[in-house]
Amino acid sequence: MPNLTERLPANIAGTYYVDSQCIDCDICRSLAPNLFARDDETSFSFVHRQPATPQEIELAEEALQDCPADAIGNDGIAASQLAASAARSA
Repeated sequence: MPNLTERLPANIAGTYYVDSQCIDCDICRSLAPNLFARDDETSFSFVHRQPATPQEIELAEEALQDCPADAIGNDGIAASQLAASAARSA
């Protein structure tokens, strides 16, 4: 389970984050390369851009679900709430 207190400092501020459980597997970066990047110094992934559209939220949620280390979190906000909010903003 992702731990907000272990949130990596490279993450951009916002709902989604990667914590220190990251194993550098590249799954999140493969699924959502516009949202996740790799910190070459630490060998961890991080969120370099927060999702802004329903499609990007879907990709972020897919990365969260597929992360083998359970290192991606979303501050406990339900994906459906995020999608509804993004849809209203679009």
